[in-house]
Amino acid sequence: MASPAPTPRPGDQLAAATGTTRVIVIRAPEGGAGAIECGGVPMVPARQAPAAPAAGEAPGALIGKRYVDAADTLELLCTASGAGPLTYGGQPLTVKAPKALPASD
Repeated sequence: MASPAPTPRPGDQLAAATGTTRVIVIRAPEGGAGAIECGGVPMVPARQAPAAPAAGEAPGALIGKRYVDAADTLELLCTASGAGPLTYGGQPLTVKAPKALPASD
């Protein structure tokens, strides 16, 4: 199995080692100390991901959604849905709330 990316950087494309989830790192903390995981397994660079997807599981990460950590220092964009929750440093990531648009009045 391929080793996980040591430090996430903006632009990195990661894939779940055991499923179909794929993400792009939008924002990463300086000197990232934690591992980005999907379903409890560290994510790997997308080019090293296994070809066999896990079938028949409910999606844990949804395509097109942005996920952030509690401190809002890490942001991921999900480019392919898959099973298992996304975590960073053992803490779950949440869906980022959309920005409110200004009133047109």
